[in-house]
Amino acid sequence: MQIILLQDVKTLGKKGDMVTVNDGYAKNFIIPRKYGVEATNKNLNDLKLHKANDDKVAEDKYKAAQKLAETIGAIEVIVKMKAGEGGKVFGSVSTKEIAKEVLEQHNLEIDKKKMLLAEPIKSFGIHVVPIKLHQKVTAELKVIVQES
Repeated sequence: MQIILLQDVKTLGKKGDMVTVNDGYAKNFIIPRKYGVEATNKNLNDLKLHKANDDKVAEDKYKAAQKLAETIGAIEVIVKMKAGEGGKVFGSVSTKEIAKEVLEQHNLEIDKKKMLLAEPIKSFGIHVVPIKLHQKVTAELKVIVQES
């Protein structure tokens, strides 16, 4: 029997895959547990429409991420920190502080979890912080750390 999977099934395949299984397995396990539906013409058409819609939504998210990356690449964020001994930063600049400054200075909300900062910034000067907006799009934000 041909089945269209509605969820990922470990031994069969991923959501949206069409697989062939034994009739008993399909009728007693897959269909009652809503892991899949029988591959009728109606269900195949629904699957095509659903995939087309998912592709369109993914494309829209990708374009929005590209546009946001261009915006982020064009701005600079100034973070003021106190100086400690020897002109070093007293403390460090974390992603939380960078996100807060971007919101205050440019009215742009960036998720701190998307910033790929290996370790907090501990020196004055210009630093480039990569921001992963989409699996294919990474923006670079210029952060200027100044003494207050």
